[in-house]
This record gives sequence, C-alpha cells and structure tokens, in this order.
Amino acid sequence: MIANLRDIVDRYLEAAGDFGRAVALERFTASRNEIERAFAILDEDYHISRFFHFTSQPGAAVFRINGFDHSHVSIDAEIQTVL
Repeated sequence: MIANLRDIVDRYLEAAGDFGRAVALERFTASRNEIERAFAILDEDYHISRFFHFTSQPGAAVFRINGFDHSHVSIDAEIQTVL
C-alpha cells in the first residue's frame, strides 16, 4: 500500500539510489490500481507534479496515469522542499 508522498519518495530513492534517475513504476511494490491512483493524485497537484517526470520505455510494464501510458518515473531532488 502506498501511503503518502513521503512513502513514494522513499520507495523511489530505494529503487533509484538518487534523484533524477528513471525507475519502473512496477518497482513501487503495490497493486496496479494503487500505483495508478497514487501517481494520478500527485500528477493532478501542480506543486508536486512539477517534480515528477513520467516516461515510457519499451518492454516495461505500462501504467495508465490520468489517461496517459507510462512505465517509468524520475523525481527531481527539489521535491524535498514540499516534504
């Protein structure tokens, strides 16, 4: 279960090792529905979404976030200003 922004950032850093690196959304160890819902909520908030960068990479699991297909996310270090 994904609890909040801090949880997502912590999981991201665990997988990426540092900010700015693309991480497969499936690495967030939650159900497809939870991942899509959590990132959709964050993507709708301008103050948070500007730090998230979604991409699609061939061969990776695809998640539908606010009507768009994405497989990876990278997060800017500046996200720490809103944690």
